[in-house]
Amino acid sequence: MSTAPHRALNLRLYDSAARAVVPLAPTVSEGTVTIYLCGATVQGEPHIGHMRSAIAFDVLRRWLERSGQRVVLIRNVTDIDDKILTKSAEADPPVPWWAWAQRYEREFDAAYRALGVAPPTYEPRATGHVPEMIELVARLLEAGHAYVGDAGNVYFDVRSLPGYGSLTNQRLEDLATTEDESQIDDDVEADKRDPRDFALWKAAKPSEPVDAAWDAPWGRGRPGWHLECSAMSRRYLGEAFDIHGGGIDLRFPHHENEQAQSHGAGWGFARHWVHNAWVTVKGEKMSKSLGNSLVVSELLATHDPAVLRLALGTVHHRSTVEFSEENLAEAAALWERLTGAIQRAYDVAEDGGANPVDAPAEQVSARALPAEFTAAMDEDLNLAGAMAVVHATLKRLNTALARVDSADTEVRRAEARPPSEVHVASAEHPGDSVTGLALDLRAQLSVLGLDPLAAPWRGSVGGGRRTGEDSAAMEALDHLVTDLLSQRAQARADKDWGRADALRDNLAAAGIVVEDSTAGARWHLA
Repeated sequence: MSTAPHRALNLRLYDSAARAVVPLAPTVSEGTVTIYLCGATVQGEPHIGHMRSAIAFDVLRRWLERSGQRVVLIRNVTDIDDKILTKSAEADPPVPWWAWAQRYEREFDAAYRALGVAPPTYEPRATGHVPEMIELVARLLEAGHAYVGDAGNVYFDVRSLPGYGSLTNQRLEDLATTEDESQIDDDVEADKRDPRDFALWKAAKPSEPVDAAWDAPWGRGRPGWHLECSAMSRRYLGEAFDIHGGGIDLRFPHHENEQAQSHGAGWGFARHWVHNAWVTVKGEKMSKSLGNSLVVSELLATHDPAVLRLALGTVHHRSTVEFSEENLAEAAALWERLTGAIQRAYDVAEDGGANPVDAPAEQVSARALPAEFTAAMDEDLNLAGAMAVVHATLKRLNTALARVDSADTEVRRAEARPPSEVHVASAEHPGDSVTGLALDLRAQLSVLGLDPLAAPWRGSVGGGRRTGEDSAAMEALDHLVTDLLSQRAQARADKDWGRADALRDNLAAAGIVVEDSTAGARWHLA
């Protein structure tokens, strides 16, 4: 991503630990924001709940970069875990655990790319950082925050850390366990001194693959679930960093235990905690147990990925997303209005040379944003306020386009000048022009990762034919459709309405929508 010119960082975010909206004040280095985001446990196919978190923090990253900050974003991959071992062993036929993990890591990567989520600065795997995890366990043992059980498991002693529970505002005496239910088994619970302690290192089991364990001073085994994030955040961001992010369901026990480990090691760890809310379906939290886990690959087979991103990514990150076909239909209608307006602006501005509406992404990122949009985004990423500005800009663009259509009619009658030279202004907004408003709209949408003329959405406008799409198939389709539209225009000129309608119907049957305007016919895929 490009970085906009530096401006004072005015962003305020809700800090889950402080339970308040606070100013973000990066202290690692001026002009740089460091973020650690809990990524995927690659046990199965990615669903929209995973993508909701990825998109929410992608918007945060884009806004920070738009504010002139350099962002270092680490998003981990958990590729060794109880669930991965269990599911790979239960597959028919069984699959090596590492092959199972790699398969779904690739599926997550494909889903991120399809939905326009920019790649992180680094994306470390848990299996690639076992030495750092062993080093952290040794440090905690030496500091008296951990102990080795009789079976070779290593546990964090939660009573040794006075601040345990501070992230989620819980008292230790009110807790029965600090383990995630998916991580609890008889072997791990067997040699705990206190049932509230959590596993740092799990001793190797005869029932598990031999290659799913590593040698350590206290015995062969594998890391506990929480250990990896503490070790990897320090490896890539240092002992303290600006923001730790993830889904709200990770706050306890995962993030609470991460913080305990890191503080026990003497590290400052995360200065701010930012969590996104979950996705609900028919009012219930999306989960496989409820049978409403929506897999991204299946949704992409029937829905435009830009529409999925719009539905998931324009709701405040701390608000629940109610996912339904009705909401997808609303998002699809809005996306069509946005891309349709930018398409019309493109048509108006086209004059055979470089099209100003199709300015490079770097130029769009440098364009000034309305004060209302900036104020909304700076106040805890207030997407409702930002989207209100988007809708207002879209309305002004459509008004300007309507004036172009009217002015174009007069110009054609007078045979004076081509429509591309028409500057449209109004008494209310005297500086409005189609090109300027289209660029304004693109600049606002780019913050949300939804600029129709930027990757990966460039094919959304003009069917990909005028936006640098490098698909030979799309170019061939454009050639054929343009020829048919020329025939249709001639039929209309000859008042052969039957042939004109038949050509349009044939295109519609092929999934091509034709829209008429005074600037001529334009097409896009249905």
